Amino acid sequence: MHSSAIFLIEFGAIILGLGLLGRLAGRLQFSPIPLYLLAGLAFGEGGLLPLGASEEFVAIGAEIGVVLLLLMLGLEYSASDLVSNLKSQYPAGLVDMLLNAVPGAILALLLGWGPVAAVVLAGVTWISSSGVIAKVLNDLGRLGNRETPVILSILVLEDLAMAVYLPIVTALLAGVGLAAGSVTLAVALGVAGLVLFVAVRYGRVISRFVSSDDAEKLLLVVLGLTLLVAGIAQQLQVSAAVGAFLVGIALSGEAAEGAHNLLAPLRDLFAAVFFVFFGLHTDPQSIPPVILPAFVLAVVTALTKTATGWWAARRAGISGRGRWRAGGTLVARGEFSIVIAGLAVTAGIEPQLGPLATSYVLILVILGPLTARYTEPVALRLTRRKSSEDSAPAPRGSAAVPASALAPALETLEPAEDAKTERP
Repeated sequence: MHSSAIFLIEFGAIILGLGLLGRLAGRLQFSPIPLYLLAGLAFGEGGLLPLGASEEFVAIGAEIGVVLLLLMLGLEYSASDLVSNLKSQYPAGLVDMLLNAVPGAILALLLGWGPVAAVVLAGVTWISSSGVIAKVLNDLGRLGNRETPVILSILVLEDLAMAVYLPIVTALLAGVGLAAGSVTLAVALGVAGLVLFVAVRYGRVISRFVSSDDAEKLLLVVLGLTLLVAGIAQQLQVSAAVGAFLVGIALSGEAAEGAHNLLAPLRDLFAAVFFVFFGLHTDPQSIPPVILPAFVLAVVTALTKTATGWWAARRAGISGRGRWRAGGTLVARGEFSIVIAGLAVTAGIEPQLGPLATSYVLILVILGPLTARYTEPVALRLTRRKSSEDSAPAPRGSAAVPASALAPALETLEPAEDAKTERP
């Protein structure tokens, strides 16, 4: 009786504290993720007030949080959307992977962490935060901008890539051999392909079966189906997150919309618990030794993400201002990076990987909204200053170049980009 009372007090204090932190983040118009991570550091081992009785329940809640995060992400897309994005935007996805995964892998190898940790850290630096970016786009009023579909396409490709990446990481962390790892990957690809095929051909039938006018029945069926599929996927070493993501893709129409509305509060609750849980398993004293590498990695990958968005927007025919906005918006990292790092922390492959990932995400989840807002005006100011310097009058005594001499060169120049009306 005494232990259950302690559990209720501890867990109630955690939920209340998360609610207050979320309200504070809302007033500051900021993502609550860094505050949740800091709360976990405060309540974890080596923090101000370590937990006792409720830690096991928090661990279970964290697993449910990951499952719900991926389920809700899958509900945002239909199978046809994923297929069309894969066909049209795969070059941008490849550039995104090369520019942003490679720096993380290189840093892990330079730190002597080995190839498995390199694959994990590559994923941490590769994947942008869909949740933070969606909120930033909404707050800045850019949902109708021409570059927004490009941003969303890159996020969709990253999410789809997770269906392949997570099983690979799970197999590597489990220490299975090459043959077993190949089987796991083949199973994951087969399951993902089968789900996409079924969702495209029979999505309406599945959604009609799941759909219900009774909110209680719809909630129970969708949540139960998701947890069941996630558990089976994890038993097959495919990853519970991938299973939940595929369930979300399979649902569409009224079933997906109703499930999204019902599960959003649960997602927010357990996702917050997940971030706290990750912080609980990170010793605050382990962060100072890795803060410098985390900062350098954050700066490098902020630049590479900006370059990714700029290139993808240029490929889509977006004007200069939209290219810079697309690049700056993609900088934020968040939930997926923590999910990937959490797998490694649970497996215990490298003690410093968790603290470095925490520091890295804290830096970029704070920096991301700032780059989304200010990358375009800063870039325009710098380019205007450079153009004004280039067009400065020649010093006295210098020979003037006649216009006739410039004519051949001017004819070879590309026409200036047409002015396009875009929302600021």
